[in-house]
This record gives sequence, structure tokens and C-alpha cells, in this order.
Amino acid sequence: MESKARITAIGTYIPEKVLTNADFEKMVDTSDEWIVQRTGIKERRIAADDEYVTDLCENAARNLAKNFNKSLDDVDLILVATVTGEYKFPSVSSQLQARLGLKNTGAIDLGGACAGFVYGLHMANGLVTSGLHKKVLVLGGETLSKITDYTDRTSCILFGDGAGAALIEYDAENPGFFGFHMGTKGEGGRHLYQTGLSTKMGGEELTNPGKLVQNGREVYKWAVSGVPKGVKKLVEEANMTMDDIDWFIPHSANMRMIESICDRLDYPVEKTLTSMATAGNTSSATIPLAFDFGLQENKVKDGDTMLLYGFGGGLTECGIIIKWDPKA
Repeated sequence: MESKARITAIGTYIPEKVLTNADFEKMVDTSDEWIVQRTGIKERRIAADDEYVTDLCENAARNLAKNFNKSLDDVDLILVATVTGEYKFPSVSSQLQARLGLKNTGAIDLGGACAGFVYGLHMANGLVTSGLHKKVLVLGGETLSKITDYTDRTSCILFGDGAGAALIEYDAENPGFFGFHMGTKGEGGRHLYQTGLSTKMGGEELTNPGKLVQNGREVYKWAVSGVPKGVKKLVEEANMTMDDIDWFIPHSANMRMIESICDRLDYPVEKTLTSMATAGNTSSATIPLAFDFGLQENKVKDGDTMLLYGFGGGLTECGIIIKWDPKA
């Protein structure tokens, strides 16, 4: 189905508190050199004790409205990608509806982890293109610091907090979505999880209840092997090549992983936008943060073609190709 939707605005928010690599040298057996060499992360933002995902997402939405002079009053659906909502229910999206004062809108949370924001964009495109909705607000937000085990030196150095928002509107004359690809490897879910009502998965006992647990080696192997294949399928099905892509925005898991993916795609890492250096791995928020950082640094220009690719917990992956043309 040919798209009839496009992204017309984007906004982000990161907390004020900063955790540097020097801070982690005091917590666990690590060093700034070791962290930068293996992850590319120099610092990450951490939510205050009384600051939660809904707070971060609200600020991102308000920044979007302010920076692009957009009214959100007629938004008819809110989609929030998060795995760290402060409540099991009510949802983050329903709390946002109340805070933003939106009178006629649906509210749904998505549990797509690191692929969640791109899944949200994909769903918004489908719903707007079909005519079921006219204006959808998609957000990705996390407070991973609240579920991070700060005694686990292999994972605690990675994660931070943040939120991003995008507005998707109906536009049959200047559509901005040009293809998608998604995939799932559910049997790999045991390599990246947080326990909930059960502490078993596939008959195996899970460790560290309530905290984020990651088998970095297995996730790395899956990502550097599977993501390039998914990206190639995406551009082929869109009748494009990687030469048509002005900017590649993968999930900012760590820089070494992204370099490996770009190498397998024969795509210059210089044309890749990331957010991990200053914000850490923020799961569903990494892609909108990287997108906005690119705008702030005057890298992304109107008319640019961009490939967004989320991958992680599930294990799930989702990619889309968009044209950034907010003034079309």
C-alpha cells in the first residue's frame, strides 16, 4: 500500500543528571578507556528519583510542539514505545493524554524495546494511510536507570534515560514513508530481558529478578549478522540502494556494533547518526534522539532520505525508510 503519511515534526528530552565514565570507575572495575573503546559511550543521562517515563515523554512532546510550532490538540492517537512505564497500568500513553489535555484521542503503549519507536512509526503510517487516523503522536521513552543493576560491570555502563517524539500526519500529495522490514527471533528473548510475573522462560530459570539482564555476546552476534540482512531486504523492496540513503539511524546500542553493521553494508559510518556517546543506550529512545541530534548539528537537511532501524529485546527488529520534509 502506497503511503499517505509523513513525519512533520520531532522533539526530544533528556534528563539533566549526567553519569560519566569516571563515575563508573568508582562503582565497578572499569575505566574510561575500556568503556569508550568497547561502546563509544562517554556519558549517559539519568532521571531523578521522582522523574519517570511519562515525565520524559511529556517534555519531548512539548518540545516538539514548541520547536515546530505545532498544535497537538487534534492528535487522534498516541503511541508510546517503552518497557519502563512507571505502572503496569494505567499506560504511559493514557497519562500523556491527560497531561497534554487531548480530548479525542486513543492511547496505546507498545512493548517493542529497542525496536519500539520504529514499530510505532510503522503502525502510525499504516493507520494514517488507511484513513483510520489523521494525526498520530509516536513516542519512545525509557528510564532504564531504574532497572539497571549497577553492580554488573558488563551492562551497567551502557544504559541511560531519554525520550523522543514524532508527529505523523496525513499527506497523500507528499508521503514520507517508502518501505519497511521487520523480523523476530523470539527464541533469543532469554538473552535480553527483565523478569515480570514469571522468572522462567522456555523452562529456564531467569536471574536477577526485576533488573535488566543482557547476554551482550549473543545479542551482538545476532545484531551484526541479522541487521545488515534486514537492511538489504528493506532497500531492495523499496527499489533503492544504500547510495540513496543520506542518513542511516540504527539503534544506538554501542558504537562497535554499529561499525560492524556499517562495514557489512559497505556504508560509511560517517553517514550514520547515533546518540550513545552523550546519552548512552536508551532503548526505544535512541533513534529519535539521534535524529534530533542530527537536526541540531545541521547535518540533516529537508529532503534527506533516512533509514531508521531498531533492533533488540524480543529479539525483534524493524526498519523503515523515510523522507524528512516537514515543510512539504
